Amino acid sequence: MTVYLRHNRLRLALHPLKSGNGPALLLLHGLGERAPQALPPEYAAWPGPVHALDFTGHGLSDIPRGGGYSCEFLMADADAALAHLGPSTVAGRGLGGYIALLLAGARPDQVRGAILRDGPGLAGGGTAARNPYIPVVDTTRTGPPDPYAIADLATDVRPPSYAANYAMLASQHSETPQPISVCTRERPDWLKAVIELLSLEPVELDQALHRYASLAATRGGSPA
Repeated sequence: MTVYLRHNRLRLALHPLKSGNGPALLLLHGLGERAPQALPPEYAAWPGPVHALDFTGHGLSDIPRGGGYSCEFLMADADAALAHLGPSTVAGRGLGGYIALLLAGARPDQVRGAILRDGPGLAGGGTAARNPYIPVVDTTRTGPPDPYAIADLATDVRPPSYAANYAMLASQHSETPQPISVCTRERPDWLKAVIELLSLEPVELDQALHRYASLAATRGGSPA
């Protein structure tokens, strides 16, 4: 059954998709999406429990009044899920992939590998602030997904140096060798900077999953 977590005054929905012992896997969805309600087939071979999080403003999670979304706020959503699950591998689509990168840098002792995948919201709003821009929000539509989330997060600025700093924190402080895995065809500038900084070779999703599951097995079959 869905577990509800607290992020300040907001309630987050965390969906268990697979039970079991062994390393935990946390799935983060793309912009405007929601957590899958059943285990996606590409994750069926993962040896431990699998959970999927609805970000604030998406799925069954709460919708705040008036918007004000940021990627850092969603990273705090994912951090709440990580605190509930314990050390986990994190796989994110699109926007969720960017959040997975930030989380890997912010919580290198808890994220046992971040997998970045293609999906909506991967690029964000580019690399630098432009002229003042006020997005048009369809207030006649009630979420989820919250239209303010789409407007705010589709235009957020992602300087390559900012993403690279989080990637460096993950690389320097994680106990997981090569803690970032890139499984994307789209390569926005922030992701190019991460790839160059860490000298990453893009891999297929099944390779990344197998690698992190195998590393967890060397720790005794559990994420701890």
